[in-house]
Amino acid sequence: MTLPQIDGDELLRHVPMHRAIEAIEQALLAGLDPEADLPRTVLDIDAGQLLLMPSTTSSYTGVKIAGVVPGNPARGLPRIVASYLLLGGATLSPVALVDGAALTLLRTPAVSAVAVKHLAIPEAKRLVVFGAGPQAWAHVEAIRAVRPLASVGVVARRPEQAVTMVERCRAADLDAEAVSPDAVSQADIVACCTTSRTPLFPSSLVAPHTTVVAIGAHEATAREVDTGMVSRATVVVEARTAAMREAGDLLIPLGDGQIGADVVAGNLAELVNGSVETEPSRPRLFKSVGMPWQDLVVAVAAVG
Repeated sequence: MTLPQIDGDELLRHVPMHRAIEAIEQALLAGLDPEADLPRTVLDIDAGQLLLMPSTTSSYTGVKIAGVVPGNPARGLPRIVASYLLLGGATLSPVALVDGAALTLLRTPAVSAVAVKHLAIPEAKRLVVFGAGPQAWAHVEAIRAVRPLASVGVVARRPEQAVTMVERCRAADLDAEAVSPDAVSQADIVACCTTSRTPLFPSSLVAPHTTVVAIGAHEATAREVDTGMVSRATVVVEARTAAMREAGDLLIPLGDGQIGADVVAGNLAELVNGSVETEPSRPRLFKSVGMPWQDLVVAVAAVG
């Protein structure tokens, strides 16, 4: 029996962005508990990192094998390479092999969009995105699916990357321009999609109505937002268990004694089910590290 292989193009045909957002949200509404997900295994190897991400339900089991290779961009290759094996839940017989990089590129912004849908002000129109790579663009697409975006400010390390990202946004009928980090002061939504290990902007600039999404860091020693952002905001994470293992944005100020573990107002399931309260006087922060259940939900939607 030949194992079906789902490449990136086929994945998007089966699960366009709006469908991925819906699948994630519906799974959480149906009772999926992010706290019960299996932990990610991270192995440091010569090339970078090898990540093993398994997840299981009564119907399906799946595992993503991902490599984070810092030297790949200089070779003209993606920084993240991955494969996803979907198995039947009862028999563990192979069901499909999915392009893991494409799956990550789809499910990560879909998860962010679910958070934005429940955190951001309904009239949010101004997005500032840090980063100009594939995840940055995917976040523009995903956030646009849940809020009426009209303009995008792009913050990128390299001017040529910013130009390319701005042109892509304009081609999608969005006003766009390259901006400096202090443009967060004018943002309704901020998306941090970088490999930075240190905060990207002073949190004091962020307005009380703004929602910040930080997805770039999944290590205890790396962060994209500063301590002030965490202490000021209503903080939502995918799962407390995962955040307290991997989210440097939280773990660094926790280790310094500047915040307590009770800084987390809720996880994504609690947010979607309406048990997280926000306050008009406080910005909102969604901190994501990426979890195996998200891959499984979207992979299942691709074969369903």
